[in-house]
Amino acid sequence: MKVKFLGITGGAASGKTTVADLLSKDLHGRISVIQFDRYYRDQGHLDAEERSLVNYDHPDSLDHELLIEHLASLSEGDSIDAPIYDFATHTRSEQTEKIEPKEFIVVDGILIMAFVEIVERLTFKIFIDTPDETRLIRRIKRDMSERGRTEESVRKQFEASVLPMHKKFVEPFKDFTELIINGLDDPSKSAAKVISFIDS
Repeated sequence: MKVKFLGITGGAASGKTTVADLLSKDLHGRISVIQFDRYYRDQGHLDAEERSLVNYDHPDSLDHELLIEHLASLSEGDSIDAPIYDFATHTRSEQTEKIEPKEFIVVDGILIMAFVEIVERLTFKIFIDTPDETRLIRRIKRDMSERGRTEESVRKQFEASVLPMHKKFVEPFKDFTELIINGLDDPSKSAAKVISFIDS
């Protein structure tokens, strides 16, 4: 079985994971999903204040070497033990999650296009294009409910690092993708559009 890697990128809270989850449901048995968010570097060696100062929207914050190694393993038909990241503490869990090779492997992440070695693995590249204000609102809601954040801290981070890094490391790669999805569209319709694209 030849594994096809489907890269889904776009800004933070653009709707990437929602579309990836719908693809997983609609293509049940044919697809596995890897979130690049799993691969943030462990910040356990820093104290809480220092961890809060790390720029998590810069490529250096991600263990791309491990992801590249894992993509190679999946390509060869081997399963991987994907890391689990705790966003509240900015540390990597000792637990892992086994991901099996399938016909399609979705690689979902804001910075996947920033690494040539990852891009070279991608059979398909999709960009979810969502307005900044919409992404901020979604991020506030998500980070407050799932990551123990305050609205003020989310807004501050969005202005200080999320937007500048988006302009530098995410937005410029939009023109290098084969399919651009409107992040305001109904996610189920977006997933159907992706399936039509990769199955054509």
